[in-house]
Amino acid sequence: MSQYVVAARKYRPESFETLIGQDNIARTLKNSILRGQLAHAYLFCGPRGVGKTSTARIFAKMINCSNPSAEMEPCGECESCVSFREGRSYCIHELDAASNNGVDAIKELMDQVQIPPQVGKYSVYIIDEVHMLSSAAFNAFLKTLEEPPAHAIFILATTEKHKILPTILSRCQTYDFNRISVSDIVRNLRDIAQKEAVNVDDASLHVIAQKADGAMRDALTIFDQTVAFCGSDIKYEDVIRNLNVLDCEYSFRLLDAFLKGDYAAAMLTFDEVLSKGFNAQFFISALSSHLRDLTVSKTAGLDSLLDMPDSLRQRYKAQADRCQIQFLYEALNITTQCEAGYRSAINQRLHIEFALMKLSFLNKGVPKADTAAPQTAPAPQVAPAPQAVPASESSPLPAAVQPEQSPASEKLQPRRRAVKTGASLSLSSIIKEKEEVEADPVIENSGKELDMETVRSCWKKLAEQLAVGKPRLFNALTNARLELKKEADCQCLTFLVTNEAQRDWIATTLLHELENRFRIISACSTVRLNVEAVQYEEKKVIYTPEDKARALMESTPEVLDLIKDFDLDVK
Repeated sequence: MSQYVVAARKYRPESFETLIGQDNIARTLKNSILRGQLAHAYLFCGPRGVGKTSTARIFAKMINCSNPSAEMEPCGECESCVSFREGRSYCIHELDAASNNGVDAIKELMDQVQIPPQVGKYSVYIIDEVHMLSSAAFNAFLKTLEEPPAHAIFILATTEKHKILPTILSRCQTYDFNRISVSDIVRNLRDIAQKEAVNVDDASLHVIAQKADGAMRDALTIFDQTVAFCGSDIKYEDVIRNLNVLDCEYSFRLLDAFLKGDYAAAMLTFDEVLSKGFNAQFFISALSSHLRDLTVSKTAGLDSLLDMPDSLRQRYKAQADRCQIQFLYEALNITTQCEAGYRSAINQRLHIEFALMKLSFLNKGVPKADTAAPQTAPAPQVAPAPQAVPASESSPLPAAVQPEQSPASEKLQPRRRAVKTGASLSLSSIIKEKEEVEADPVIENSGKELDMETVRSCWKKLAEQLAVGKPRLFNALTNARLELKKEADCQCLTFLVTNEAQRDWIATTLLHELENRFRIISACSTVRLNVEAVQYEEKKVIYTPEDKARALMESTPEVLDLIKDFDLDVK
């Protein structure tokens, strides 16, 4: 059996041209070599598997290559390149800071730095996972890193830049490596599959690329695992089963069920996903991602935000055309809230099933409240019954609720238009809504005189009859101060309110009705009503002992004389 080499090592980049997804860094390094502007220390930082160590090796080979190409690529044939490829180079050194993180290892490195290279111009020291060095090792490394010998160049690589001491960062040129895009990973995997004579479709490659999460090394490792499972003929179904990836077919089925309002089908699909061993939180997260992709597909000009093959892109577009943007927005709101509350839910399965029911009711699943309530129901009371309040479409259990009807006050109550319950007397808008009042006939009476006790009793009855369901109007009438005066041919009853707005509103809309009602209740046809606004003086509230002493002296002269006689000090 021939020795097997994994794809991550077999197809590792050996030149700047084969470096994937880091074009800006490759261009910067090549220009610095071309111009002879090499720094003594570099820091390569970024996520795992994006080419930090590979770039460091290519850069080290390039600066020691005897016959570089016009594109500033290593030739691969000179003694420096050959010795490095065979692992016997004495000018390119690789160290692992995870296993050499103490002060002693740094001291050995400082002694080794003083030795000039035997082949090539520079001694390059590649220190991987440099953040694993201890604080003492970092401090011991500072002087050598700042002023190394002319032939020494340090290349530090790390995945956790925030753990590097600021004094180390200030001595290095820092290069931030980006995650590799899905399209670049798919393109590289397709080339490798052709070289390895492996038949694979684009959908499978996209699943592998998305599973790799921007790391080319992870993508190549997953590719090797998939080839070991499927052989030379890779199918999409085998890939998702081997990688334990939730098939997007479930999301398409769920959206079809939501659009039809079939919550039973949605819950059965969820049960099928759970029976295959998938995590429930991963399920709702995948559904949110599906809704996001539908929203992007429905919006023109956002096609670049979809990392998927063309065949799947067309399917998303077809389903997005059947959805309203408002539906997708509300559905995303439900799924994101479900994700946020999943961990704190006691019954997590019911938590997700309830979200699926709400999603099913967004479109057609629940009858509207305005269709459930009868439109021609007779009003049981004298006043017209309010119409049913339609429930919100996003509510899972809408119902039409009829408010209770207030009973008729008395037979003597005049007919008038319905006034909004609980209207405030202080709103200037109410002044514009004048009520149409049908005046009652004047009571024939001999013109008896009223006393204040009778006036107060009749006024209380008037407030109870007129202000049914209007607490603010009731308070304004019951708290009004009454004044009764006798004029030449009648008695004038004046009630005082607290502000001008109340006075204007009552004088414009209610005064005539109040007068007719009061005449009926009091059985006196010669009484006349008037309304005035009065500003009550605010009584000063006494808080401090000094205020209490002054108030006592003002109200009781004997206390003031006592203070003067004994020469007391009152602050």
